[in-house]
Amino acid sequence: MKPLEGVKVVDLTTFLAAPTAARVLGEWGADVIKVESPSGDPGRTQGAVFGMKYEDDENLGFDMSNMNKRFVTINLKHEKGMALFHKLLSDADVFVTNVRTKSLKKMGLDYDSLKAQYPKLIFAHCLGYGENGPEKDTAGFDVTCYMARGGVFGTTVNEGDAPMIPTNGFGDFQVAMCIASGICAALYNRNRTGSGDKITVSLHHAAAFMLSTAMVSAQYGNHYPKSRRKVICPTNNVFKTKDGKWIALCAPQYDRDYNKIMTLLGRADLVDNENYCNCDHLNELGLNSEVVDIMDEAMKQFTRDELIKLFKKNDLPCEACYEPLDMYEDEQVWANGIMTKLNCPSGQRNITTAPVKFQSLPDPSYKVTVAQGSDTEQVMAELGYTPEEIQAYLAEGAVVGKTALKK
Repeated sequence: MKPLEGVKVVDLTTFLAAPTAARVLGEWGADVIKVESPSGDPGRTQGAVFGMKYEDDENLGFDMSNMNKRFVTINLKHEKGMALFHKLLSDADVFVTNVRTKSLKKMGLDYDSLKAQYPKLIFAHCLGYGENGPEKDTAGFDVTCYMARGGVFGTTVNEGDAPMIPTNGFGDFQVAMCIASGICAALYNRNRTGSGDKITVSLHHAAAFMLSTAMVSAQYGNHYPKSRRKVICPTNNVFKTKDGKWIALCAPQYDRDYNKIMTLLGRADLVDNENYCNCDHLNELGLNSEVVDIMDEAMKQFTRDELIKLFKKNDLPCEACYEPLDMYEDEQVWANGIMTKLNCPSGQRNITTAPVKFQSLPDPSYKVTVAQGSDTEQVMAELGYTPEEIQAYLAEGAVVGKTALKK
């Protein structure tokens, strides 16, 4: 039995962070019913932004946030549509949404409006900037709330360079796991108290938490953004190799490993150099850049693979800075189920799996997404609507059935 089997989740979400949280709950066994408006989740056409195919029968850009769900289309502006939505909520365990608070209030779907009607309901709200403050009603996206306002762009940039160009949803997928963990904690607490709860996760807050070391240490004078030529520990850095690739060397015990590294890089002449071999002394003299420059020049004499083998053979933590195409060929990825393969019309395709694994369960199976409204009639029937009532709802526009993707 899957850990969340028997849990019913109503998903009123769009784009990435919130729907991905629900996708993970579905992977863990929950019955996730995604409710879309007649215009559909705009995430269905994000393949255009992600640079990938997006059709009803192949849409991995949508799948990665919406696998393992059932799809219904409800017109929440229609009286009967709203009544149907409340019927869904009446026996739901979890309601997940990223609709802005002011819009939820307008529809009567905010937490304060729902908690009296459904006292056992877990209300999970993904926000851009949090519940309070001047930006509480501002539209929130990964790039603006997480990467920019949350400090990621300004902190992780190599000093003097432009901010990185992240993969789409870099912060969203981290936030999704935060939401999923909060929901699970709330479900556990409900088993003890019998009462539901409201949980919120904001993109802005999550980004600051992920940058905790910078957020705490900056007040002690640890300057960000950093230049890779001025880092406190030169052997804890990234380096470009002979073949134009990058590696990451993580040797934070500088004093212990300095001589070994210089010897391996063919610079035995610098072993025990009194200006370079002690990290505190190196920083007092401000010679960090000299050591980085020396290592840069030495690293360029080796290919990426040569350096990885050299450092690992000598027990110095080092890895290639992989790109997605490298990941596809990494045996460690496939040995641990970090990715899985889906059969698509265009052939086998790779997709990442949720990072939490349960020893008691086999590797999860994956149900790819289907066309908008594909499960509307089935879900209504499960709620007790007769075939005649379902047809009437469809005719009146209160709900919409299976609808082909519009581009």
